Amino acid sequence: MGEENHTCVTEFVFLGLSQDPLTQVLLFFLFLIIYLLTVLGNLFIIVLIYIDSRLHTPMYFFLRNLSFADLCFSTTTVPQVLVHFLVKRKTISFVGCSIQLVVLLLVGCTECALLAVMSYDRYVAVCKPLHYSTIMTHWVCVQLAIGSWASGAVVSLVDTTFTLHLPYKGNNIINHFFCEPPALLRLASADTYSTEMAIFAMGVVILLAPVSLILISYWNIISTVIRMQSGEGRLKVFSNCGSHLVVVVLSYGSAIFAYMRPNAKKMSDGDKVISVFYSVITSMMNPFIYSLRNKDVKEAFWKAFGR
Repeated sequence: MGEENHTCVTEFVFLGLSQDPLTQVLLFFLFLIIYLLTVLGNLFIIVLIYIDSRLHTPMYFFLRNLSFADLCFSTTTVPQVLVHFLVKRKTISFVGCSIQLVVLLLVGCTECALLAVMSYDRYVAVCKPLHYSTIMTHWVCVQLAIGSWASGAVVSLVDTTFTLHLPYKGNNIINHFFCEPPALLRLASADTYSTEMAIFAMGVVILLAPVSLILISYWNIISTVIRMQSGEGRLKVFSNCGSHLVVVVLSYGSAIFAYMRPNAKKMSDGDKVISVFYSVITSMMNPFIYSLRNKDVKEAFWKAFGR
């Protein structure tokens, strides 16, 4: 039994996003621009929230955590992808793949939990404004943030353990551009049913459960907004909550498609495009969505960097 479970594969070879040299060069510059925007955008949010006291509120505390998670997520994958666009043989060691798997699942699942926590924060702010300061205290925010990171760590541990416990012998070619469970399961030299069920169960915990909380929160928010007499008040609420809702749709939509459908281990070119969306594009868009649609962030920017 010990030899059957021994991992023989020492490295994996990625097929990447394209085999055409010209396309790879074009993709290199596209991904480089996206990565630079991601790093600058998320660092901008983190620094701005830190230096402007007006942004020291629960919503921006969680947003700072989200930006940090986005920064980690993108940095774990994109630099490697950039290098692979310029080389013929796109490889990663088994250890490197394992580390990438752990970090991606940790920060990705933490983001899911943080988005749910942020929706709860918006619910309290809109539906219970008189009690907001007593409910969303600094200590409560810290506990919710720790809980988000802890839940990400638990899901990452479970998914990684089940995925890496499988034997990988012979076939080491991954039809993908980074390491994630659905892509690796296809290479396993044993039945993957139990691993798929474990990943599906974790998906229910970290994807479907938070989505349910978000839907409940926004149902109550919309109900409260509809009853508002002031048109200006409605506009302000929709402006503050709209950016969060856009991020939720972008993040959860692609992640649920990748992890919560039957036969998720069967990777196709379409699946790789979806992976680009939630692993590369979303991390870049988050800071711009929050800053461009948010009056507080724009005012803080002009205060810090204007004149």
